[in-house]
Amino acid sequence: MVVTRFAPSPTGYLHIGSARTALFNWLFARHHGGTFLLRVEDTDRNRYTPEATQAIYDGLKWLGLDWDAEPTSQFEGRERHAAVAAEMLERGTAYKCFATQDEIEAFRESARENGTSTLYQSPWRDCDPADHPDAPFVVRLKAPTEGETIVRDVVQGEVTYKNANLDDMVLLRSDGTPTYMLAVVVDDHDMGVTHVIRGDDHLNNTPRQTLIYQAMGWDLPVFAHIPLIHGPDGKKLSKRHGAMGAHEYQALGYIAAGMRNYLARLGWSHGDDEFFTTEQAIEWFGLDGIGKSPSRFDFKKLDHINGQHVAGAEKYDLLTDISAFLAITDQNPLSDAQLTGLNLALPFIQERAKTLPDLIEKAEFILASRPIVPDEKVAKHLDTVSHGVLKQLTPHLQNVTWSRETLEAALNGVAEENDIKFGKMAGPLRAALAGRTQTPSVFDMMLVLGREETLARIADVAV
Repeated sequence: MVVTRFAPSPTGYLHIGSARTALFNWLFARHHGGTFLLRVEDTDRNRYTPEATQAIYDGLKWLGLDWDAEPTSQFEGRERHAAVAAEMLERGTAYKCFATQDEIEAFRESARENGTSTLYQSPWRDCDPADHPDAPFVVRLKAPTEGETIVRDVVQGEVTYKNANLDDMVLLRSDGTPTYMLAVVVDDHDMGVTHVIRGDDHLNNTPRQTLIYQAMGWDLPVFAHIPLIHGPDGKKLSKRHGAMGAHEYQALGYIAAGMRNYLARLGWSHGDDEFFTTEQAIEWFGLDGIGKSPSRFDFKKLDHINGQHVAGAEKYDLLTDISAFLAITDQNPLSDAQLTGLNLALPFIQERAKTLPDLIEKAEFILASRPIVPDEKVAKHLDTVSHGVLKQLTPHLQNVTWSRETLEAALNGVAEENDIKFGKMAGPLRAALAGRTQTPSVFDMMLVLGREETLARIADVAV
């Protein structure tokens, strides 16, 4: 069975690049009917915060990336990690090193002066345990000094590393705590991880981790190192490119389905498909669709894809998303009456909205309450002539059937009576009904507002 994992460090928000890594692991596990696990790599207690851990959970939940068991803590597994280091000592694949930091630095300084490798060569590597002093020590991997270590990566291909360039890395510090390199291998093995899908900034860790697997006689997982996300300028995605954390995209009003679609396309492809549902992504996803080149984050493409998902979303889901958006951006919640009105308005506005703020802006006509105060731009349409036309329109609307066909007939009839084009009526009507120029059609607004509210808003300005 396929088992993948997402293993973030809880030192801040859920970076959007990490969110994509989580998505790829989640899609691959779901595609194969496997298991997606979450492990918090919290061994660095100086940088760990519970708030950051919660931020990661919240980001994953917003994206809809559910995990299949309780999240595990790498820190809580430190006794298990130490036990594996002890087993490696017994196997002879690791050794105790009693060198002090001063001795190590003196070695490196001498190497720099002589132009030789600064990879530390411990004099304790092949020392008889009987000669060990009663002093603090670290446990080091006894790495091979000759030959090559080959990483067979699904994305990057076969990558070869000369063992002469791989040092006897520290597995266990002198205080008994494990290093990241040991902990991640032990955790992946114990969790039964079959596929390690992560950013290619981890690629150079893989030969060293491979040596730990081999030293313990454990099967290697399948490795897939995915290229990082770059900004539009081709440089590594950073703060200067705009939003960075999943929570920031949520606060900008993107919806989870749109983000999943867009993030999936950053580095993975299925033919020429740009827009697809999450169900399709699960059906299609495979590691062979991941490219080697870094992808570029493009807000315009994100807006386009997100807009398509907004257009196709179920009304209940959009109303839920809007309520959550208002909550996280510290805005007032919608009243029951506003929710009812918004529910009626959605079919007329969601196809033209890119984000939730865009959707709310287009729905302002139904969310606002009387009296509607026209903004400066639309108020220009309210002159003496338009006031007269609006007054003349009122009796035509009082008794007609409230349907698009009859409303169009009524408005066109008044326009003909006044020998004006319909467009000359649309401006004043927008001013009366919405108080702004960017709105759905006047017929859509009238249908959503209903007869009583429409006539009341016209009467407010037609004085």
